Amino acid sequence: MPPSAPVTVDVGRGLISPARQVWSPNQDARPPGASIDLVVVHGISLPPGEFGGPWVEQLFTNTLPAGVHPYFATIAELRVSAHLFIRRDGSLEQFVPFHARAWHAGASVWRHRVACNDFSIGIELEGDDGVAYAAVQYQQLAAVIAALGRAYATLAPEAVTGHSDIAPGRKTDPGPLFEWPRLDACLATARAAVPA
Repeated sequence: MPPSAPVTVDVGRGLISPARQVWSPNQDARPPGASIDLVVVHGISLPPGEFGGPWVEQLFTNTLPAGVHPYFATIAELRVSAHLFIRRDGSLEQFVPFHARAWHAGASVWRHRVACNDFSIGIELEGDDGVAYAAVQYQQLAAVIAALGRAYATLAPEAVTGHSDIAPGRKTDPGPLFEWPRLDACLATARAAVPA
């Protein structure tokens, strides 16, 4: 799925296109009355510092084989997910519909509000704190955020943050090499574009 493909959100089903849909059991209902107010940007690679392969998908679907890599044995029992995963080539995988609560943020606070999973959308970028993200990932992330903003009126343009910002001291992703000004520039372009 090329990053130039139009990104659209089906609000009724909570799904985004174009994305490969993969169901994660690591989700539940948002609290009654909860609205989507925040996008949380994450970074993940499995094993750490390595890209490609099925490992992130397997982590989010509780099928990660603990014996394949020493690091996997330390995380195979985790029950985590994200709404979306953006690979290094810009391709999208969706694990949780947007109206459901993905288990991505853990203990977290944003603007004095705790439990960010309740009101946020979690987007994982395939990356590592010590490796620059790919240009196409910024473009695709911006296209996704712009589409989410058009779909959910409660999502303010400035309501985009990193995992490290809502869980400081506990999390470092998307990492020091993530270029927030670059995302802002891509967002300006994506928001100005007229949806197909």
